[in-house]
Amino acid sequence: MNWDQIEGNWKQFKGKIREKWGKLTDDELETIAGSKDRLVGALQEKYGVAKDEAERQLSEWQDKEKS
Repeated sequence: MNWDQIEGNWKQFKGKIREKWGKLTDDELETIAGSKDRLVGALQEKYGVAKDEAERQLSEWQDKEKS
């Protein structure tokens, strides 16, 4: 699944993202609004990981959502 699909169906994916990254609040997810860069930034901030690690986690999650 590509990011355009996730961005286009953001309301559906917010719940799945909350399951994976529970520290993200509903307000933060509203602000992210499907932006991959904003989500990576939020993961960095909430989980204290480097940008490449946040991107790796997000990519891994995307791959699992394809299945």
